[in-house]
This record gives sequence, structure tokens and C-alpha cells, in this order.
Amino acid sequence: MLQKLKNIDLLIVAILLSFMVISTLLVYSATLDDPNIVFDMKKTITIYVICILAFLGVALVDYRVLLKISPYFYGAGLILLILVYKFGLEINSAKSWFQLPGNLLFQPAEFMKLMLILALAAFMARRQGEKLLFLTDIVPIGFIVLIPFVLVLIQPDLGNAVIFLVVLVGMLWIGNIKYTHFLIGFLLVIAGLFLFYYLFTHFHDPIQQYLKLQGKGHWVTRIDTFIDPDNASKDHSFQVVNSIKAIGSGGLSGERYLQGTSVHRNFIPYAYSDSIFVVLAEEFGFVGSSVLLLLYFVLIYRMILISIQCHDKGGAYVIVGVVSMFVFQIFENVGMLLGIMPLTGITLPFISYGGTSLLLNMMSIAVVVSIRIHQEKEPTFRA
Repeated sequence: MLQKLKNIDLLIVAILLSFMVISTLLVYSATLDDPNIVFDMKKTITIYVICILAFLGVALVDYRVLLKISPYFYGAGLILLILVYKFGLEINSAKSWFQLPGNLLFQPAEFMKLMLILALAAFMARRQGEKLLFLTDIVPIGFIVLIPFVLVLIQPDLGNAVIFLVVLVGMLWIGNIKYTHFLIGFLLVIAGLFLFYYLFTHFHDPIQQYLKLQGKGHWVTRIDTFIDPDNASKDHSFQVVNSIKAIGSGGLSGERYLQGTSVHRNFIPYAYSDSIFVVLAEEFGFVGSSVLLLLYFVLIYRMILISIQCHDKGGAYVIVGVVSMFVFQIFENVGMLLGIMPLTGITLPFISYGGTSLLLNMMSIAVVVSIRIHQEKEPTFRA
């Protein structure tokens, strides 16, 4: 075990600890004048300790063992998604959380992201890098992703559901999909987007009325804000418009810590969660934002290097899935606050307030670290 600990990537560990410090500072600032939430340092430290222990525990386990039992993890994830839809706690019109003792919340969709990556990697590793066949490989892979996608979509949680699709695309690409299959899929997606845009713009009012009856009217307002922000009502574009103004007001070096005007006047909804990047940009400016994005870049770059050095296809597939998940979440979260991406409930990895999200992210990185630790070891698992 000591030898394994010596092989842990210290650069990755240093970046994760930096994220914890940054997150604590930003969440404290975001909740300072927010009447809806109180910053609890004891609870925060408890969550960090749990996440660090989970990180070490997963990192020291041979990732091949995780791949071998990934079907059971995947099945457990599906059961949790079904149970949360029936018995979960509803927050902001979405039934996505379990209420745990100690006023803690657990979101199965976050847990499912890593379980899906492991399941896909184990399934694809059986081909050992050969071209994926349509009927025996791509179709089953599609169903593996489709089931949790639908279960999360109906909660409704569009943000996490889309992440499943992004992970699918990234892993199919690195899994050696045929160019013809990829081109067909790409054209179908483009055609689907054009069809969606046509139907949404031409049948806007009926769609809006139907979704309101289903309790999903906020979907339409978010799409309106992205597709036609100039004509969207002020209530609908409130978060995006104020976020852009707050980010711009930060300038080069920001308004200083705890001095963010928009944040502390509660002009930014969910500043401690989905909009945490606004707090950083307003109080630390372009410099602070660049430092955080640089840390993300180094983390992703390091994971890609580990993937390149990995001789096992299963390990490489896992890392690609994790990288795809993080890259999309970072781009979507920052992009939606700049008005260049649709507004969704996706959090900023490691920084936004949320214990389940942080635990999932730490465990995902831990699997990558496990791949680095065990890649020179003789494989004990063949997919």
C-alpha cells in the first residue's frame, strides 16, 4: 500500500486541494448575504474529509477490479434512478435527490455518470481496439446509455442527461468507431437539431402550454433565453443578463474578495452553485478566472497523458470518458453564464456547492489515478 501511495500523482492531488480552497472561499462569499442558505464550515470540512478518504480508497483499488464489477455498479445506479423518481425529494421542480441524515442530499444522477463510464469502458474493452461493429457493439452501447438518459431526463434533469450523451460520443470516438457510422450519427444529430428548432419556433405556444401542464415550463424559458435572448422577457433572461454584467464588472483584477456588488446584492441566482463562476469573475476578475481555467487545463492535460501512457484499452477508455465529462461541464457552465450556451443546471466541477457532485468528481479522478498506479501491473481482468 505504501508503494501505491508513493505512485499517486502529486500534481493532481495538489490541483484537487487547490480546488477545495478556491471553492471554500467562493461559496463563503456567495452565501454571505444569501438568506436562503447558511455556510457551515463544519459541514464543509466533513464533506471534504469524506471525499478525500473516498479518493484514496478508490485510487488504491486496481481499476481492473472496478471494470470487472461495473455491470453491478451500473445496475445499482439504474435502481437508484428509478427509486429517486418515485420517492425522491423535489427541488426546483426536479425530483432528483434523496434526503439523507444530517440534512445531506444525494443525487443518483451524479453517481450514475461514473458508473456509466465504467460500464461502457468494460464493454468496449472486449474489442481490444478493433473497429466497433454496428449491431454487436454500437447498438448495445446505445441502449446502455439510453436507459439512464431517459430516467434522468424525466426527473427532469436535462443537464446531467446531456452529459451521458457527451460521454457516449467521446468514448465511441476513442473506441475506434467507423467513420461512416460516425458521419451518419453526426448528420442525424444535425438534422435533429434543425427539426427541433423548426418545431420549437413554429409551434412555440402549444409546446409551452403543454410543458407548463407537465410542470416543465422552465425548459421553454431557458430555450427562449438562448435562441432569442433579445426578445425573451426580462424575467426569463434575468440570470444570464446579470451574470454577463457581473463578469464584465470584474475587469482585470476584480472588485476584491467579498466585495462583489452583484453577488452580495443577490442579483445572481444560485451564486453558490450553478453560478459560482460569476463570483470568481466579479471578485477576482480576468486574472482569477484565468487561474482557475489554467488549473482545469493542467488537470485535463495530466489525465490525457496518463491515458496515452496506459497500455490497457479499458483504462484508456475510462480516462476519455472522465475527460469528456469534465470538459463539457466546464465549457457548459462557464458558457451559459456568458450567454454562449443554453442555461442548464450543470455545476462547475470541484467548485460549486454540492457534496454529491464533489464526491463523484473526486472518485472519477481517483479512478484515473488508480490507472496510473496500476498500469505497469500485469492485468488481472480481461473484458
